[in-house]
Amino acid sequence: MSTISENLIHCVKTSIHPPKRLLYGPGPSQVYPRIYSAMAQPIVGHLDPYFFQVSQGVQKGLREVFGTANELTMPISATGSGGMEAAVSNFIEPGTKLALFVGGFFAERIGEMAKRHGAEIVRLEKPWGEAASDDEAAEFIRRERPQVVAFVQAETSTGVFQQSKALCTAAHEVDAIVIADCVTSLGAMPVDVDANGIDVAYSCTQKGLSSPPGLSPMTISPRAQERLRQRKQANRSWYFDLTLIQDYLSVSHRYHHTASATLFYALHESLAIIEEEGLVLRQQRHLRAHQRFVAGIERLGLTMHVAEGHRIWNLNTPRVPDGVNDAKVRAYLLEKHGIEIAGGFGPLAGKIFRIGIMGPLATDDGVDRFLAKFDEAMKESR
Repeated sequence: MSTISENLIHCVKTSIHPPKRLLYGPGPSQVYPRIYSAMAQPIVGHLDPYFFQVSQGVQKGLREVFGTANELTMPISATGSGGMEAAVSNFIEPGTKLALFVGGFFAERIGEMAKRHGAEIVRLEKPWGEAASDDEAAEFIRRERPQVVAFVQAETSTGVFQQSKALCTAAHEVDAIVIADCVTSLGAMPVDVDANGIDVAYSCTQKGLSSPPGLSPMTISPRAQERLRQRKQANRSWYFDLTLIQDYLSVSHRYHHTASATLFYALHESLAIIEEEGLVLRQQRHLRAHQRFVAGIERLGLTMHVAEGHRIWNLNTPRVPDGVNDAKVRAYLLEKHGIEIAGGFGPLAGKIFRIGIMGPLATDDGVDRFLAKFDEAMKESR
């Protein structure tokens, strides 16, 4: 090996020195150290046989966390918003009737994307912090008889988890396909794509999977694949055309785009961590951490914005108490303790905190450490 190559491999100097943070926000979440080690491995090309070997391992792991046997399960080179755009652009054509469940910022984003692709949108709206009941969902879908139904399973802007089974059953009764935003739930809560009857699901890597941002896992049912084959027009988005991406990653391996080997390494390692812990055990760990967090918050005199039974386990939304400035609390935590959390926005601006307890931080120690610093910050902000 040449001296230049040896120097490139062994050089450890860097020009950047980010501050150390504890990421208790809604995302990105804390990354396991071994994922950083995986990302430091040598890059291979996006057409290298080793890249496709890693890709196949990633696809297998994603089927497990999504809870699906769907052959078409893969990450696309984009953040969660790119996954949303891919889902919308592939299954919405001009004139497609879309039944949209709206109760937060990211449901509204689905609607904005669908409008740009020519959808006829009908909406079932709930206040930011409430979920649609099974009866409401089924009645809405049966009345409107759409071609596509879309909802956010775990709404990051509010902390609401929307149950899926009744919604999907009603959708299939009218021959609609169901698109689910699983950006916050995947890897920390049961998504259960096949058991619920979800046809198209997308997510991200930087929340429940505890990996860096940059990829959007997706899974497509055979039923949705058939709908894709029946499209009358080509997808207006070339980059997000799922048939082209599938051909690149799983069929011919012909060039489509330059995928990041580094991000695939990271996701592969994240999925290996989940497999080693056990998916169910990991989900139960997040539930226990959520329950411990809620009990601690209530001891501090705060209340949760979302009713019990409808809460996301790994993204908590306690209400900001009277007399407390949420911006000061967040600034104090960041400046004094290197802890990042987020506030509300839209109609919830200044009214809630958004606090993620995910991945390596979803432990008794992780919850207790946060609550102690949070209590301190609340007292300082009054």
